[in-house]
Amino acid sequence: MTVPPAPAALSGRWRQLAADAVLLDGFHALKHALRFGAEVPLAVSTDKDATLVLARKLAPDLTTVLEGLLTEVPAAGLAALVPRPHPTGVAALAVRPPVLPGRADSPAGASRTAPLVVLDDPRHLGNIGAVVRVAAGCGASGVLTTGTVDPWHPAVLRAAAGLHFATVVDRCSVAELPPGPLYALDPEGTDLRGLTLEDDALLAFGSERHGLSAELRARATTLVSLPMRPQVSSYNLATSVAMTLYHWLAGRPPAGVPPAG
Repeated sequence: MTVPPAPAALSGRWRQLAADAVLLDGFHALKHALRFGAEVPLAVSTDKDATLVLARKLAPDLTTVLEGLLTEVPAAGLAALVPRPHPTGVAALAVRPPVLPGRADSPAGASRTAPLVVLDDPRHLGNIGAVVRVAAGCGASGVLTTGTVDPWHPAVLRAAAGLHFATVVDRCSVAELPPGPLYALDPEGTDLRGLTLEDDALLAFGSERHGLSAELRARATTLVSLPMRPQVSSYNLATSVAMTLYHWLAGRPPAGVPPAG
């Protein structure tokens, strides 16, 4: 039986790696990160056997990888590494991928085949994470945020369940947004149901409290509104993104079905 490293040695390595890595908080975050090619130099569990049982149930494709990757630590050891241990007793560190302008999967690339979600100065970390999760599930090209909040904040990663690695997630200014038709969500805009969203569109959503900034509104090609019952003030940010991306998906043939004509 392999003897796990002493807590002090493990803590030292964790602190060293954490300076340049992002925290994967919980089994599902680690699962998704590994599935989408994340580089994970260190992963821990308070009960390795229980985690492998969970893997065999929910992620059998990763069981062998996790068996070699996970280091078992006591609950107190995990609590010393992360501020709020996940109920699954799993945490890991992953290398944050660069977003390079010339890279094929960069949202700045000229050949986007799915819309890019733009969050204009969002403030709620959980909402940002939920948007990343929706964008990854719908196959969006990525999520860009403006403003001061880091979209790779640990709380955002936790809410996104590690799906940052399934799409492109980065921060930029409005001036740095890539080209393409920009549809900005606004209550005074054209009803979404009457529009066709191009595959290379940018879909911009304002902050939870203040809406779209003047700078982004001025950049918009089209202002778009979501259908909403009278006297209901707004949808949750992730719900708005999901509705808009679903509208785009509904106009495309299902995977494997050739276009008509």
